[in-house]
Amino acid sequence: MPRLPTALSIWRRALLARPLGLTPPRHAVDVERAIPVAMPDGVHLLTDHFAPRDAGPCPTILIRTPYGRGREVALGGGYALGELPAQRFAERGYHVVVQGVRGCYDSEGDFVPHLNEAADGRATVDWIARQPWFDGRLALWGPSYLGYTAWAAAGGAGPHLSAMLLQVTSAENYSVTHPDGAFGLETRLRWAQGIHTQAQLHRRGLGRTLAHRLWGRDEEKLQAAFGHLPLGEADVAAVGEPIPFFRDLLAHTGEDDAFWRARDHRQAVAGVQAPVHLVGGWYDYYLRGLLRDYAALRDAGRRPYLTIGPWYHGSAEGLMTGLREGLAWFEAQLKEEGAGLARQPVRLYLMGASKWLEMDDFPPPARATRYYLQGEHGLAAELPPDTSAPDRFVYDPADPTPAVGGALLALRGAGAQDNGPLEARPDVVCYTTPPLAADLDVVGPVRLELFVRTAREHADFFGRLCDVDPRGTSTNVCDGLLRLEPGGEPSGGAQPGSGHPGGIQPPGAQRIEIELWPTAHRFRAGHRLRLQVSGGAHPRWSRNLGYGEPLLTAQRLGVAEQTIYHDAAHPSALILPVVDGSAFSA
Repeated sequence: MPRLPTALSIWRRALLARPLGLTPPRHAVDVERAIPVAMPDGVHLLTDHFAPRDAGPCPTILIRTPYGRGREVALGGGYALGELPAQRFAERGYHVVVQGVRGCYDSEGDFVPHLNEAADGRATVDWIARQPWFDGRLALWGPSYLGYTAWAAAGGAGPHLSAMLLQVTSAENYSVTHPDGAFGLETRLRWAQGIHTQAQLHRRGLGRTLAHRLWGRDEEKLQAAFGHLPLGEADVAAVGEPIPFFRDLLAHTGEDDAFWRARDHRQAVAGVQAPVHLVGGWYDYYLRGLLRDYAALRDAGRRPYLTIGPWYHGSAEGLMTGLREGLAWFEAQLKEEGAGLARQPVRLYLMGASKWLEMDDFPPPARATRYYLQGEHGLAAELPPDTSAPDRFVYDPADPTPAVGGALLALRGAGAQDNGPLEARPDVVCYTTPPLAADLDVVGPVRLELFVRTAREHADFFGRLCDVDPRGTSTNVCDGLLRLEPGGEPSGGAQPGSGHPGGIQPPGAQRIEIELWPTAHRFRAGHRLRLQVSGGAHPRWSRNLGYGEPLLTAQRLGVAEQTIYHDAAHPSALILPVVDGSAFSA
């Protein structure tokens, strides 16, 4: 193992710790690289061991990643998810094991996303348990796919599992692959392109500099691929050849499909006895799944911690928060140094107020407050009049309504964005309140209840809540989509019905509900609430082509004429969880 003089090594790492907001390091670190860890089927997964020098046996943190283990990783992101956190944990007194998952970089076998992580994770835990430096306490850490590998391993980790901190992830991937009955095209194709590109560059021995030069060209290809039909060939448009696992994701559309059951680890969540801290982002596409895992732990009698900030999936600030929170969490749970946990279990960033709230549970008690859609594109707490005329728009899949900001995988354009150009489109209908007389705090799940009619049996409705400042800038807060299909309840939480009691339902109309992303946001006095309604948000959700044909092969395009009703008999409404901000500590 290479050894730096201890004082010099710690001094260098202290300089790095300060801008990251970390506590000072206590150990120099020795690294043993490319250890071949055998799986039960004989495949060897290459593994790096980061050891705090002169520390002896101490708690171990396991990180399993598809993005590479060291500084040499092709796309650069692997360093931030493997080498960097491993060094930071080890220099503070933990053994850290960083393993490349099956089929990625130099690990043997074939990479089949999500399929082998439970068995390989359990085998790796067994290997750790046999090492002389292991003291019997194991922690799991990681964001995104790394967090998924942790959930996959947790069910078989046994009594060794002592703490978990997982970030922007969930125990299953169906809900982000086929959200709301559509397909998560932006996240799944962008991720498939990235995995494919890193594998190609690694095989060619090309480094990060070339990868970054190629990235701009890859982004151009990806944007073109988002518009390609059929979707089953979008991988070729993006990278020049088929990506088998991307086509598998498209082909398996049912949550009860054996394909997804083999990759679903939700059944293990409630059984985890170790303390769990979940870190998410209000604009992260895993937010719903992360909150579902939180609820499963809470309902099983655990006391999970939850931190949610104003981040999107690839936010550097969010990733560094996960590292800082991980250090504090593991110090408290593994070393009984709990000063870093002098807080309530739930900590949420209140957007619009730029402050943190602390509470015992999520969602907090709230008052369901309705804002009704009105004529003249208004939004108000009062019911609309009997004679309020409906609004109509046309959704054309040949020119799909674009996704602007929100829960994207892209590093640019995700999260909170100016929605002005989007709202100027004729296929987007907006409803806006007058300026607020006082601050309005919204914390929890948001719902949209609409009375609608569509000219097609297969159609989407997209809703988005925005904050309009006094200058007129409209910024997205949260959103959601549902997919209508004939012969049953619509996807995405929609509920068809016969209309408001006592009202006469227009021919072909139905009542639907759209589950918008949960949020925590203060709409300040003088600001306005705005609701957008449209027929999609492409490519975040794959566009609805209008005929209900299979995702892999569909190419026919059908224009949909959409109608939104908002009168006294059909009171379409935005339902907000309004809270008293004084009830929370800041």
